[in-house]
Amino acid sequence: MVGTGGPVATFSVWDYVVFAGTILVSAGVGLFQAIRGRKETSSAEFLLGGRQMTAVPVAMSLTASFMSGITVIGTPTEAYRFGAAFWLFGFSYAIMSAITAEVFVPLFYRLGITSAYEYLEMRFSKPIRIIGTSMYIVQTALYTGLVIYAPALALNQITGLDLWGVLVATGAVCILYCTLGGLKAVIWTDVMQMVTMLAGFVAVIARGAVVQGGLTKIWEDAGEGGRLEAFDFDPDPLKRHTFWTIIVGGSIMWVSIYSINQSQVQRYISCKTLRHAKMSLYVNMVGLWVTVSLAVFSGLTMYSIYKNCDPFTNGDISSQDQLLPYLVMDILADYPGIPGLFVAAAYSGTLSTVSSSINALVAVTVEDFILPVCKNLTEKQVTWMNMGLSVFFGALCIGMAGVASLMGSILQAALSIFGMISGPLLGLYLLGMLFRTTNSIGGLSGMIIGLVLTLWVGIGGQIYPATSEKTNPLQVSTAGCNNTMGQNYTTTAPWTSPLTSQPDVRPPLADSWYSLSYVYLSLLGTLTTMVSGLLVSMVTGGCKQEKMNPDLFVKRSDLFCFGCSNKSEASEVPEKATTEFHMEADNPTFTDFDMTSKDAEKATKL
Repeated sequence: MVGTGGPVATFSVWDYVVFAGTILVSAGVGLFQAIRGRKETSSAEFLLGGRQMTAVPVAMSLTASFMSGITVIGTPTEAYRFGAAFWLFGFSYAIMSAITAEVFVPLFYRLGITSAYEYLEMRFSKPIRIIGTSMYIVQTALYTGLVIYAPALALNQITGLDLWGVLVATGAVCILYCTLGGLKAVIWTDVMQMVTMLAGFVAVIARGAVVQGGLTKIWEDAGEGGRLEAFDFDPDPLKRHTFWTIIVGGSIMWVSIYSINQSQVQRYISCKTLRHAKMSLYVNMVGLWVTVSLAVFSGLTMYSIYKNCDPFTNGDISSQDQLLPYLVMDILADYPGIPGLFVAAAYSGTLSTVSSSINALVAVTVEDFILPVCKNLTEKQVTWMNMGLSVFFGALCIGMAGVASLMGSILQAALSIFGMISGPLLGLYLLGMLFRTTNSIGGLSGMIIGLVLTLWVGIGGQIYPATSEKTNPLQVSTAGCNNTMGQNYTTTAPWTSPLTSQPDVRPPLADSWYSLSYVYLSLLGTLTTMVSGLLVSMVTGGCKQEKMNPDLFVKRSDLFCFGCSNKSEASEVPEKATTEFHMEADNPTFTDFDMTSKDAEKATKL
């Protein structure tokens, strides 16, 4: 009987067919894009889709890039254990979209960059660019390993799919369509995978509503179980999720993910006009709202079904991240192919994130490490290098899955990685974009101080996790389980450390400094970097710097909404003097990339 504990069904033949079909379609998209663009083999085509993408597919790709298998499995578990507070991140998504679209997109678009870290060399120095790129590579490799491993482990233990067989298959498919199709293949595959992810959530909610007697019953159960108490206005920064940690800390965290992360920047600068680039972020915001809403409601559905028999406490599963796969096999096993659809949804999220990471890692490696040293490479050599690096980074990401096996709660671990590294990087970008007094010494010093601080807090928080008083896990029950022999008790779901078991001796900092909400890691890194960077810059002569290119700073004209007619100020740098653009102008870097006779004709007509 559903929701009373015990073993669940396993995969049927049709489940394997649906799952395998999704993987094959993803590979097919890559092959199609490779064949379709076989005459367009330039580096710009491979890395940026020729800078001619439109808003909607880019928006869906932006959403899919970080709505990974971790989201599919981790967010419903979050709602089940801690309630619907995670839904408040919808406000953070709105703030992030506005800041990224109106501040960062015009700047990057105006400069016509391929790697987001080119800006660091333009504004500061080449060593800072190399450091920034290296930080991104480490962060992305760790995160991608977690994205590959965690969903595979959870699904393996529930469905019986071979763990490493699926891991290698996932990496191989991503390598195939990233290598052959480049960014266009990644974006169009993300579109399909986004639809599959949403279909998986809808299937869980629809079947759950049938089992429980309607959506109203699910909502009532969630309310009675305290799962709907999302608005906690306690200002305590040590509490894991409150209104303030999510709105303030969450907004900065998501800005650091979307505004300067190469995986995201590479997408919106591939758009053919600035209007499309901005629009892609606002459409992406809607996509994020829909995804997080469905994910949270899936968690509430799961609570409604298991409110009297928690599978983890009852010993039916070994990890809380297996809750949603367990639910799927419990309530959907009678419908052949539907569990396969859910597994496909989880792996679609994994594929979209891994492929995005591979393509972005290739872009920053080529642009930041190889081309500045090897300046005489032919277009064909660069193309082969792009493809070879796709294979290399795909293999690296599979290897990093082993490191990820040391991590625990996948959703928090993934976001903590971004907080620890992206926060100081965001602070460095803001120092460069907003303050003319910042110099290279100040920028580098500030970033190092911010990084040391966030790593100290973040790693300390992993080793000495916050107590239940700060994480606030909600009560679960096993009173209705078949195999508890009449026991009737409730308990609070235990919070175990992602890296180790709970240490016997906790240092004094464990309940203060190390208990800082993981959502505040980005804010801590950003503010520390900016304050210390400005102070060091003023001490080391930042106020006496020579006049700099105004294109490197945020302009008042950048801050108008995308619907307004907008023209940038003329640049002081000769080669950028003609990059005045309207909202509907072609992407300047695309038009300047290859001065062929076709470009000359276009210029003549204009």
